[in-house]
Formats: sequence, structure tokens, C-alpha cells
Amino acid sequence: MNGWRALFYKEVLRFWKVSFQTVAAPVLTAVLYMLIFGHVLEDHVKVYDQVGYSAFLVPGLVMMSVLQNAFANSSSSLIQSKITGNLVFVLLTPLSHWAWFFAYVGSSVVRGLMVGLGVYLVTVWFGNPGIAAPWWIAVFGFLGAALLGTLGLIAGLWAEKFDQMAAFQNFIIMPMTFLSGVFYSIHSLPPFWQQVSHLNPFFYMIDGFRYGFFGVSDVSPWMSLVIVSTAFTLVAALAIHLLRTGYKLRH
Repeated sequence: MNGWRALFYKEVLRFWKVSFQTVAAPVLTAVLYMLIFGHVLEDHVKVYDQVGYSAFLVPGLVMMSVLQNAFANSSSSLIQSKITGNLVFVLLTPLSHWAWFFAYVGSSVVRGLMVGLGVYLVTVWFGNPGIAAPWWIAVFGFLGAALLGTLGLIAGLWAEKFDQMAAFQNFIIMPMTFLSGVFYSIHSLPPFWQQVSHLNPFFYMIDGFRYGFFGVSDVSPWMSLVIVSTAFTLVAALAIHLLRTGYKLRH
């Protein structure tokens, strides 16, 4: 337990030491999205009844920030440790694969939720979405951060150089995030693309999270909860297996 806490503390301290880059910069990026999309589309896009576009945009930006930063935390930590060679000092410790998993994913959840809270506190001034069901906000915020933190852990184990990590993020994480309904309701899409959106697990994270603010969503939040929970279970099982076998850690 003490070893898990030490590694968790190390990972939290790692991103907090450069919080201007890891926390403040993503908040600024989200504000720019709000200023650009909110200003341009406020009077042209209608989503839910009596919900302005800026208010609709707030939960999407918050969740997008949570997901991207949770992924970035675990993935960047592992790839940097591999390339600089200091990962050997963690390998020398008698930590179990469970300790690794909880430390890396736990710190990713902390960073993701911290950035998400910062984005919410800043963007809510542009359009207050209200809070209809806080329990759903907490559940999907935590599950989304945990799922992307676990994906980042897998990506960090797989990648051996920075360009591989960049490819993973640019060709998988970013497209799935932007095409998940952050900036629009999928009901505004043609029927074919609505069906395609339902194949994207990121859509269910954002849609369920948005339900917590408006009490309205494109699909049932219970369906979203089942899909996101299943996805997290499968991804977590893979990450724990890779850690237990030492995949690309001991060569």
C-alpha cells in the first residue's frame, strides 16, 4: 500500500510541477473553443429545447478536456520514462502490476478531473448549463477519466518513441473525441452518420455526462453507463495483463 501511494504521489507531483502546461494550458484551449464556436454558432445551431448553444457546448468541452488530459498523463509519463531511462528505478521496486495500474490510472483521473473542473469554472460564465443530475456528472466524469487514463497506459507501454505516441493520439484519440458529439447533437447528422456515431464509445461518455447537466440526452444514460463500464472493464483487463507480463518494460 505504501508503495502504491508513493508511485501515485510521484505521478501527481510530476504533472503538478508543470501545472501551467498540464492544467492551465488545456483550460485556455477550451476557452478558445468556446469563444470561437459559441460566438459563431450561437444563433445558428439549436440543440435541445430552451438550451442555448453556448450552454450546450460547456459539458462537451469539459468532458473533452477530461478525456484528453487523462490520456496524456499516463501515456506521456511512461514514454518519457522509457526514453530517459528512469523507468528502471520503478522496475527495481517490488511493486505489483496492480500498484502500477492504480498509481498511473489514479493520477490520470486526478489530472483529468482537475482540468475538467477548471474548464467548467471558466466556460460556465459564457453559458450556464445548470445541473440536473449531479450523480451522472460524477459517474461519467470518473469513468471517462479512468478509461482514457487506462488507454494512455496501454499506449505508453506500446510506444517506444514519441512519434508512435503522437500517431496513437492524433489518429485514434483525437478523431474519436471530436466525432463524439462535443460540438453538436448527433440528431443533427444524417441517419448513416448517426449510426456510425453509435459505434464510438466516446459518444456515450459525453452524452451521459451531458445528461447530468440538462436531464436530456441522445440515448438513455443507463445504456451509456453499461457501454462505458464494459469498455473500461475490457481496457483495464488488457492493461493489467500487459503490466503483469511486463510488456515492453523489461527488454
